[in-house]
Amino acid sequence: MGYNGEERAFIEWYPRGYGVGFKVKERLFETQTKYQRLELYETEGFGKLLVLDGTVQLVEVGEESYHEPLVHPVMLAHPNPKKVLIIGGGDGGTLREVLRHKTVEKAVMVEIDEMVVEVSRVYLNVERGAFDDPRTELIIGDGVKYLRETEETFDVIIVDSTDPVGPAKLLFSEEFYRSAYEKLNERGLYITQAGSVYLFTNELLDAYRVMKKVFDDVYYFSFPVIGYASPWSFLVGIKGDVDFKKIDLERAREIELYYYDPERHETLFQMPRYVRLLLESGDGME
Repeated sequence: MGYNGEERAFIEWYPRGYGVGFKVKERLFETQTKYQRLELYETEGFGKLLVLDGTVQLVEVGEESYHEPLVHPVMLAHPNPKKVLIIGGGDGGTLREVLRHKTVEKAVMVEIDEMVVEVSRVYLNVERGAFDDPRTELIIGDGVKYLRETEETFDVIIVDSTDPVGPAKLLFSEEFYRSAYEKLNERGLYITQAGSVYLFTNELLDAYRVMKKVFDDVYYFSFPVIGYASPWSFLVGIKGDVDFKKIDLERAREIELYYYDPERHETLFQMPRYVRLLLESGDGME
């Protein structure tokens, strides 16, 4: 896993020998932060590539293919999202997309690794001023601890974390989901990325089943993301009376989107048949 100087390529290896790679022109930056190994490359065709602990976080050209489906479906399904919490997302892409919604009065972002924020601000054209928006409150700290201890409540909680393996496993625990549920307002939505549909199927199933114990309803969907082992899965937890299958198209038309298509919202829910059957087995869904 990682950079091959001879071939001038970066390859992220997934389970079972599946790899996603980019040809690179040069390595721009490399450091060991307090929490993880951070690398930054200039690719041949996709701009800069951000890597944490050997895993691709984003490429500049196409990063919206991750940030748009992570943010806009839940924001548009909520009737009036004013307060939003983002856990992770140090590159600023998720924050940027949240702030495109005129209803948002406050967006709190909790990122554990300050170096990710600093490197992203200096090298990446992703946040586009989001960190300086007056509605933004940036907290450098542990998102799990913050959610457990804060007295604030939110309309939408977005978890923009690394894959549901290793250190990020805490973000996929029942205890964490219960903290999130408690900190959602009477009507609220929670979303997390949940890994590759094909290669992290067991992790997706585990997270889905645990979320079903906590939230009033749980939805799953997938989206093809540039730089990831697509299709990529997302899980949405519902609190209160919110129908995630219906979105506000009027609000959607105020935002110009490139990848996620609000007018074809129903296509999000397409899942390989065997995965859908595994997800729905024994959970009471029709």
